[in-house]
Amino acid sequence: MFRKIIVFAKNETGATAIEYALIAAGISVTIIAVVNGLGTKLNTTYDSISSQLK
Repeated sequence: MFRKIIVFAKNETGATAIEYALIAAGISVTIIAVVNGLGTKLNTTYDSISSQLK
């Protein structure tokens, strides 16, 4: 029984998976923020061009 506890304590595959998930979540949040900001800026630019063409 003690050996199984030691093997379980040394197993790091779950921790690695969690780390990768946190990295992926951070990258996703960054991409969403950039796309949202870029979308707002593009919308303003298109509105400006549209009003100048009228």
